[in-house]
Amino acid sequence: MDKFGLIGYPIAHSSSPVLFEKAYGGRWQYDLIEGSDFEVSWKKFLEEYRAINITAPFKERAFRRVQEDGVLSEDIESIGAVNIAVKEADGQIHGYNSDYLGVLKVLKDNGFESSAGQRQTALVAGFGGAGKAAAAAARSCGLDVIICNRSRHSPEIRPLEEIPLLAGVADIVIYTLAFPISQMEGLRFPVLLEANYRDPSYTGAADLYIPGTAWLHAQAETGYPLMTGHAICRAENF
Repeated sequence: MDKFGLIGYPIAHSSSPVLFEKAYGGRWQYDLIEGSDFEVSWKKFLEEYRAINITAPFKERAFRRVQEDGVLSEDIESIGAVNIAVKEADGQIHGYNSDYLGVLKVLKDNGFESSAGQRQTALVAGFGGAGKAAAAAARSCGLDVIICNRSRHSPEIRPLEEIPLLAGVADIVIYTLAFPISQMEGLRFPVLLEANYRDPSYTGAADLYIPGTAWLHAQAETGYPLMTGHAICRAENF
């Protein structure tokens, strides 16, 4: 019987088993494969599971492993993280990033696909794993992307202090930091997508607020079929 699961540490608090069960009505087993040693967890995946989700702190390690020994999906080289690994029919491990796929779905569902005659701009706050995935998804939709982050790894990344200056040109803000920042105080945006679904910071800061649960569910809708080969039973289960 096919089995699925999640690797990472710590993950005892994860809502993934419940989400997976809702997605497929309990059709398949989904385990929390908790452990602080990536190699041990990855070996368990190879020996016992058809596909796994991957969370912190293993996403970058999984990316490198699939990059070396498997096949990476398109558009995730710039992200540098894999959070789905699947044993595919070609005998190889294929790596995907459902953070990217989830944001891509949310953007398209809300009309953010720039055409030749209309350019839209996304302001991405934070440039960790979620921020990199969000920026890649926005670019895939044809949006111009502005990135603001506390640490500046390249000249293209702007400091968080510039958010008030840049807010006026953003059609959508994608907020990926896990905490509120002073630079966002008093600002209001046309659309704001927030990654944090457990403890959101900016529910009242936009004309259209898209909660982190929408991102989470979009990840499930796009990512779980890659793992199982089957569409989820019913999206409204979420």
